[in-house]
Amino acid sequence: MSQALEGIRVIDFTHDQAGPSCTQMLAWLGADVIKIERPPHGDRARRLWNMDNPDLDSFFFLLLNSNKRSTVVNLRTEEGKEIARRLIQNADIVAENLGPGVMERLGLGYEAVKALNPRTIYASVKGFGSYGPYSAFKCFEPVAQATSGAMSVTGETGGPPMVNGANIGDSGTGMHLTIAILAALVQRERTGRGQLVEVAMQEAVLNLTRVKYTQTLATGKPLERSGNRSATGGWSDLLRCAGNGSNDYVYMIIPPDNPEMFEAMTEVIGRPELRTDDRFATPPARGRNGAALTAEIEGWTAQREKREVMKAFAGRGIVCGAVLDTAEVLADPHLRERETIFDLEHPTRGRFSVIGCPVRLSDSPVAAKRAPLKGEHTEDVLHTLAGYTTDEIRRLRDNKVI
Repeated sequence: MSQALEGIRVIDFTHDQAGPSCTQMLAWLGADVIKIERPPHGDRARRLWNMDNPDLDSFFFLLLNSNKRSTVVNLRTEEGKEIARRLIQNADIVAENLGPGVMERLGLGYEAVKALNPRTIYASVKGFGSYGPYSAFKCFEPVAQATSGAMSVTGETGGPPMVNGANIGDSGTGMHLTIAILAALVQRERTGRGQLVEVAMQEAVLNLTRVKYTQTLATGKPLERSGNRSATGGWSDLLRCAGNGSNDYVYMIIPPDNPEMFEAMTEVIGRPELRTDDRFATPPARGRNGAALTAEIEGWTAQREKREVMKAFAGRGIVCGAVLDTAEVLADPHLRERETIFDLEHPTRGRFSVIGCPVRLSDSPVAAKRAPLKGEHTEDVLHTLAGYTTDEIRRLRDNKVI
């Protein structure tokens, strides 16, 4: 069975997370993604967060680069730039998330690539975009959250802003870039032309945060942090469950427009009298007396394991979820059955758990492959796609171009 993006070739100059999360999604969907890494160490992510063995590729890298091919090319040499130009001439997509102006200084900016191959879609991640007062500034995940408003609405009431644990600045930007690339591919079918596709990290996180701006638009005032409590009315909170672990909780939300959930909750915990308690009888009352309602429910949940609590409430149509830590997620039977989490063999890391593609297409299932070793496919790519002979490849290696 063919894959959705079979026949699409990506020359991938990205590193770290924002760009690689995008090109990994393209690779999962069937594109031939050729990763261009720099000598001597390759993508800096190969050594990033490498806490257990500094001599091996980090799990950070392995989780973001499956289904790709790796080449090592010294782009500081004229011969290395020529390799890149040859590969670009037959590419559908060129992706990069290097610092402001880096690709232009290498002679591989959009205008140069467009001249080489007008059909190429040039996909670029920048922290703050290619123009505007902040365009020369560098950006990492927490900075994107800070400057988009996301950090300002994350944290406990009265406490400081907090970074969101999910990588909405990096991987969130990567998914926005994937959407833009797919749209550009569709448009190219009509026009025959590629185009520049740009996503700024600040703007991607702003897009993910946009519903938090409803109150500001209505009142002109900034939204205050509310921790685990709902900012839109009704009641929500973390409920302590049995055990003394830092994640022995279930999160539950009872929206103001779903009174049947409140009734079902009282039945599950055997406390029907809470429906007529003035503190909880209406959604506004539950919102005002949230701490008291949490205490009442915890009288039941604190005696039970969090998965049991989740099953009991969710089975009655109440929106809730156990707080699974990262080790529990990797072992989660639901994710294992759906093969979102699975085990994969790696030549240096051995067998370990992998987080797979979250997108499912009925006619083109994802065939997961391990992340490549540094430079694993250099010779094959140069020979088959860039037209270099065996002797030329040997000379390039001797000259430390590859």
